[in-house]
Amino acid sequence: MQNRREFVKEMVAGAAVLGAGTKYAWGQGKVAEKSRVVIVRDAKLRTPGPAPDEKRVTAMLDHAMQTYYSAQNPVQPWKQLVRPGQVVSLKMNALGGRAIAPSVALVTAICERLQQAGIKAGDIVVWDRGSRDLEAAGFKLSNVPGAVRFAGSDTEGYEDAAVSYGSVTTKLSKILTQSDVVINMPVLKNHNIVGVTMAMKNMYGVINNPSTMHGTGCNPYIADLNMIPQIRQKVRFVIGDLKTGVYEGGPTYRPEYSWNEDGLMVGEDRVAIDTISAQIVERKRAEEGLNTLDQKGTPLTYIATAADAQHKLGTNDLARIALIEQRIA
Repeated sequence: MQNRREFVKEMVAGAAVLGAGTKYAWGQGKVAEKSRVVIVRDAKLRTPGPAPDEKRVTAMLDHAMQTYYSAQNPVQPWKQLVRPGQVVSLKMNALGGRAIAPSVALVTAICERLQQAGIKAGDIVVWDRGSRDLEAAGFKLSNVPGAVRFAGSDTEGYEDAAVSYGSVTTKLSKILTQSDVVINMPVLKNHNIVGVTMAMKNMYGVINNPSTMHGTGCNPYIADLNMIPQIRQKVRFVIGDLKTGVYEGGPTYRPEYSWNEDGLMVGEDRVAIDTISAQIVERKRAEEGLNTLDQKGTPLTYIATAADAQHKLGTNDLARIALIEQRIA
């Protein structure tokens, strides 16, 4: 493992070369240059056993966040993302159970960094649509005053009033509406309807009626859902757990179609995140001799829709994405 001085030197140099001049401003009425996406991988993440090593998970998170924010210490990025007094929630994707969900080690590390940045433990909520899914992923439901809360929308409830945009009319989780900042925590999976599910599709877990939005390859439903102001404005950052990916047969966990990517992806631009995620899945499918997602009949039309002139949720243009890929020795 690198010492702190070597780590910071490498991180700053990498950011300066690969991410120079980038800034994210999609959906904020500003002109964007390039959307930054950072991927950090650690080949020794599971050393010595099959579960991710907690210290290496924390190091990977720090590396990714410091690279993205060009920060000199592990807490500084979080102080740029959140402010004391805010309610911060982590929207999980736990549908596939422990094998294909954000790891307990990663969630623990994020909660620790948030508290070091001034967020009270009682103002942090770890959640997903279903309480049972959260428990199956290794998290114990709890609502202890002054402690990090673990909850499901199915028990916390949804707002009475529906909201709409385009093709979407839905009710939002109260956990979402009562949060000031939402950190989107998807996992990398193939999806038998939309091709790839990552950042934007994870928002199907914040509404009461996702089953009504799966026609026509979820297009334009995914893009329209992410346009709803409470989602577009509150969901500020994506921390995607890439420790394990599913390249075929998703979105459920399919061990025969899974692989160890042993990485972490962070960024603000949800469209860029999904674009790069699709590339990773396509690469793995090619390695395994499978058809492309388009040939399979699941073209990634929702990503293009999210980037179009009506939605402007981000960019799917690789020329406008600054991809920074690093490895921890």
